[in-house]
Amino acid sequence: MYTIGIDLGTSAVKLLLMDSGGEILNIASREYPIEFPRPGWSQQNPEDWWSAVLDGVPALLDGFDAAQVRGIGAGGQMHGLVALDENGAVIRPAILWNDGRTQKQVEFLNDTVGRETLSRYTANIAFAGFTAPKLLWMRENEPELFARIRKIMLPKDYINYRLTGVHCTDYSDASGTLLLDVAHKRWSREMLDICGIKEEHLPRLYESWEPVGRLLPDAAAKLGLREDTVVCAGAGDNAAAAVGCGVVGGGCCNISLGTSGTVFITSDSFGVDKQNALHSFVHAGGGFHLMGCILSAASCNKWWQEDILGTGDYQGEEAKIDPKRLGRNDVYYLPYLMGERSPHNDPSARGAFVGLRMDSGRADLTQAVLEGVAFAIRDCVETARAQGVEIHSSRICGGGAKSPLWRTILANVLGIPLELPQTEQGPGYGGAMLAAVACGAYPSVKHCAGTLVKVRGAAYPDAALTAAYEKRYQLWRKLFPALRPVFHEMAEIRGE
Repeated sequence: MYTIGIDLGTSAVKLLLMDSGGEILNIASREYPIEFPRPGWSQQNPEDWWSAVLDGVPALLDGFDAAQVRGIGAGGQMHGLVALDENGAVIRPAILWNDGRTQKQVEFLNDTVGRETLSRYTANIAFAGFTAPKLLWMRENEPELFARIRKIMLPKDYINYRLTGVHCTDYSDASGTLLLDVAHKRWSREMLDICGIKEEHLPRLYESWEPVGRLLPDAAAKLGLREDTVVCAGAGDNAAAAVGCGVVGGGCCNISLGTSGTVFITSDSFGVDKQNALHSFVHAGGGFHLMGCILSAASCNKWWQEDILGTGDYQGEEAKIDPKRLGRNDVYYLPYLMGERSPHNDPSARGAFVGLRMDSGRADLTQAVLEGVAFAIRDCVETARAQGVEIHSSRICGGGAKSPLWRTILANVLGIPLELPQTEQGPGYGGAMLAAVACGAYPSVKHCAGTLVKVRGAAYPDAALTAAYEKRYQLWRKLFPALRPVFHEMAEIRGE
């Protein structure tokens, strides 16, 4: 038996073919564009996602017996607003997770409706990337399009809809809409009233491993798959990545260095961050989790390497960094290229290099980028620790985790071991695992994760280097509060 995992990312869809024993048989990917119509705005055409899946799956199956594929599971970018009309057609480009246009709506929700009220309704406060503020923005700025909405979906749910014809979502992804009563795992009627929508506009809720349907005849024909192929609800990308890294069950942690960066802390019981800096969501493997998210992680390194330095030789640039310079760099970097979510919740935040001198070189700035992202991850970890959460070690995944240097920096900035799973395909692998559970190959997600996920190495902190980074972090964390008023004045000048 084979299962397919779909990782619907921000810049590309990554497809993974897995057998019932957990071996990855093949991987394929297809890229698609992102639109930035205004500074801080980010959107995509959902049809591009579907076209990428249609093109990628046959390539994934080339040379394999497609008849053995029994299930499909997707992990996808969270929070994106996909609005469909009465005919199931997309009304407007999907507003993405890293879009910052909703600052006015976020302020209304947090300040007028109130943080305590929101936390009572949904276990979370409003962040610019969440779905509910996007609905309010659309109602205020595009009322004619808003009036046409008949279904509201998340990105990976749109793929499941095209596969099965079923309007569905899972609890982990729905947690990030600010429309779900997370504690009771149901849509919040109060939030629906605030946003001016009805429950019939929202998809049916499922556990991540539950089957939602089987392939439509047309979809099966285009993909070259059997019509009885099971499609499970899937999960938000971070929850799917946690499953793919074996982070299932209480007391575990997973750090992702993808386009965004996340700290994902599992719990068997429901809990809320009293500071409202971390998200309280349902986990794809059962139970719940707290999550801190920084909007720009590996994307900072990509911006620096490709757009500024004009190179794709990431390893070559990192090789220029003298290991003796770790913990001694006097150049600091704020990684807020798209604003920031955890813990600052500020769309006006911007990136910055601080501490440049005449003798600051290319390698110093490259190192500062890697360290700045690590410090921002540390901010999320410190927020969790302030709630009494103990984090003694973590799994790590995402494109940035491929860098041994970055893993070393992060392990020492955090002062904990970082374990690297054998597979680097977190969300896609997690999606394939959820599909295997949906097909009955494993009795539970936890059993599947415990059986399939292996660790191939780890980065361990060095006491002296951890101490050196502690001093740098304590200085770095003073920079954003000092620059925040400047960032807000810059936003006013831009008219944001």
